[in-house]
Amino acid sequence: MNEELLWLDWTGLHVTPWKLIGYVGALMFGARWLVQFVASRRKGRPVIPRLFWYMSIVGSLMLLSYFGFSAKQDSVGVLQNLFPTFAALYSLRLDIKHRGWDKTRADHGMSPTVGEEPEPLPERH
Repeated sequence: MNEELLWLDWTGLHVTPWKLIGYVGALMFGARWLVQFVASRRKGRPVIPRLFWYMSIVGSLMLLSYFGFSAKQDSVGVLQNLFPTFAALYSLRLDIKHRGWDKTRADHGMSPTVGEEPEPLPERH
């Protein structure tokens, strides 16, 4: 996996399969913010769609594998991606627990969208 990919030689880059995994992981991890931005623009308020957490997990795992198993074997990169992996897994677990697998349910307890009735607040005694 540390041999150069000759079919990418035309790019002028020296790319190995591990580097390709690292590039895709970095793109996945960075692109999740674009997904969050688009979802928030559509709703007119800050939201974090479930796809954000999936992209966080996949991107983090790809980067962890790159930093851990490639010729680079960079412990700083491993540490840098360990916490986001666990945080994203936990957040996805909470999201599924809160909304279930039905993505049409209310977003993370945020205020309702225009035209929806808010849920009544519990009475205090």
